[in-house]
Amino acid sequence: MTEDWRLLVSFLPADWRALAAETGALKGLRKDKSEETLLRVLLLYLGSEHSLREAAAQAKDSKLADLSAVALWKRLKKSKEWLRALCIDLMRERGIDLSKTSGFQVRAVDTATVKEAGKTGSQWRIHYSLRLPSLDCDSFRVTEMAGRDTGESLSSLSIKEGDHVLASWPYSTAADIHYVATAGGRVIVPLDAEMLTLRTHEGRPFDILTALQLVRSAGTVQSWRAKAVDQKGGAVEGRVCALRKSEAGIWLAHQTLRMEGLRRDQPLQPESFEFGKHVTVFSTFPVASFTDVDILEWYRIGWQVELAFRRFKSIAQLGHLPKRDDEGAKAWLYGKLLVALLVEKLISHASSTAPWGYQLKAPGVPQSRE
Repeated sequence: MTEDWRLLVSFLPADWRALAAETGALKGLRKDKSEETLLRVLLLYLGSEHSLREAAAQAKDSKLADLSAVALWKRLKKSKEWLRALCIDLMRERGIDLSKTSGFQVRAVDTATVKEAGKTGSQWRIHYSLRLPSLDCDSFRVTEMAGRDTGESLSSLSIKEGDHVLASWPYSTAADIHYVATAGGRVIVPLDAEMLTLRTHEGRPFDILTALQLVRSAGTVQSWRAKAVDQKGGAVEGRVCALRKSEAGIWLAHQTLRMEGLRRDQPLQPESFEFGKHVTVFSTFPVASFTDVDILEWYRIGWQVELAFRRFKSIAQLGHLPKRDDEGAKAWLYGKLLVALLVEKLISHASSTAPWGYQLKAPGVPQSRE
């Protein structure tokens, strides 16, 4: 346990202790007033299937801290800003450049399904929106898996004038795009031809496959004006932006498609392979302020955030989801994301420093034996 903790600490941001003081995470603690002890106790809860009561008992057995489940919950809530700050630093290490956010509000929107521990554990859907680059969680909602207002929809969010939304594929629908546009916001979504009906500026059906065949060389970017049309005939003006992948990228995309087809036991359509050759998005970001390359760069940033949250979605399965305390739920989200980012960093580092998986001291100059 001591050896593993020393290794884990080496993957934390260099100023992790200072951040605890700056964010007030230690304020009010009477016992065990140490950044190290607090973080170990929090990770014991966040990185396991333990309930608060079980995590508190484990902390006591491990001689980390003698506290109740209620006290542990209070410590988690008090540590919300500390956990968020650690996540921001680890996101920056992933090379996510969000310096372009000056002057407008960017929000990354997604959902995750959580099945609580145990044979009879309930399933829940969490809906969240994060501001970039601050990672401020400005919307966190827990719903059941079925029923009214439980699906993946941007209409569950409060959109403000000037919001620029980066949404994942479940939100690639005309209804979601119309909702954001009506509220005065802008959106970028990956293009799903089965979910989104598009028409040309003149009102004819938009033939996306024919358009994509014109983008033939790797790195080529092209765009077309298009309208997202809903079932009632309403239309929102935007543009389709496409980027041709490299041959290696195309091969990987096609392999993924084949594996998905085998998993679903469904034959793949030729159109799927054509789509797999490109990155294609629909955007309502204004042309005057955002070039086609800007749109794709913002999509790339959103995708990098999504990669981190894919790991978060698996880590979120561990433990019990807080459903009745908004501030505690946000702290829980940051804590789970921190665990996910650390896991990603550990895996990447272990792969690059094989065969033993950790750094040795810098090698010295070989000494002569003569």
